[in-house]
Amino acid sequence: MASSNWNWPAVVEADLPHGYVVTVSGRVSGVHESGEVFKEAPFDDTERLLMDNTLTEVTRATKVRFNIYIGDLGADAAAGADAVFPRTPEAARSVLIAVSPNDNAVEVRSGRDVADRVNDRICELGASAALSSLRQGQLIDGLVSAVRVMGAAIGRPS
Repeated sequence: MASSNWNWPAVVEADLPHGYVVTVSGRVSGVHESGEVFKEAPFDDTERLLMDNTLTEVTRATKVRFNIYIGDLGADAAAGADAVFPRTPEAARSVLIAVSPNDNAVEVRSGRDVADRVNDRICELGASAALSSLRQGQLIDGLVSAVRVMGAAIGRPS
């Protein structure tokens, strides 16, 4: 009979740095701000957990990685998203939803390895889903909607 001396839980959430949470599955999920560090995190733990769970669920279901970028995309949001996309994890087999909140701009890009499943129509669906909530000041709700709508349209791989 096997035995172990594990102390459960292995990670104590109170000991994690600001911006990190233990998800329902026991995984540690964290965020960090790109560029300037905020004095206060822009999202609370509930919002970050909702976004993390949505990204994980849809990525697992579709086998397409979803990446979110929130920040200034510059005067030309499309060019800004084009510049950000290659630097995202697994860009070739992923989707980027880039949001410039101050400009109410949403840009969606898909990688070359998933372009047949994540076509322009699906990208437009995601942008539309995000914009409706963004206009009401609900950034996380808009991003969650975009990821879920796109995931439903992409479906499971064959």
